[in-house]
Amino acid sequence: MILRALCIAAFAITLAACNQDQSASTPPPPVSLKDDALGVFCGMNVLEHPGPKGQIITASRIDPYWFTSVRDTVAFTLMPDQPRDIRAIYVSDMGAAPSWKEPGAANWIDARKAFFVIESRKRSGMETDEAVPFGNRAAADAFVTSNGGRVVSFDQIPKDYVLGGDTLGQNGHSPTDVRTN
Repeated sequence: MILRALCIAAFAITLAACNQDQSASTPPPPVSLKDDALGVFCGMNVLEHPGPKGQIITASRIDPYWFTSVRDTVAFTLMPDQPRDIRAIYVSDMGAAPSWKEPGAANWIDARKAFFVIESRKRSGMETDEAVPFGNRAAADAFVTSNGGRVVSFDQIPKDYVLGGDTLGQNGHSPTDVRTN
């Protein structure tokens, strides 16, 4: 009887630990884009810029970090001086966006599952190269047909594409001009 009780207790503890691990690894949901969202690197209102947006949710912060471009979102993940406690990275699904000028407030997709078009003719809201995200490969391929470029995954976006080369937009802002909001 005591052995049976110990086995049940051990099973219950193991089950509780598994459930706790699963909830800790489940990413938080994306936050809907609102009028007060300011870009981390430029300090400007995110909604004032066309093209896809990004948000990064960390464990150490209540509000997400907002980005006026996906390129800046990816750059944030590569910079050693930025927070490493990233719980989720979301980007605009441009296949579900009303238009380039209105990328949508709630059509977020997990950046690590998205298909990105890089090296296209489309420019970010800050007039730099952009990594344009899509929720499915067919939409990304259709974008390439219309705008050029190539399709890559999140992990395949070249570091120098987001950190080097064409890093200054027409307003003189770059991912290395870090301002936190």
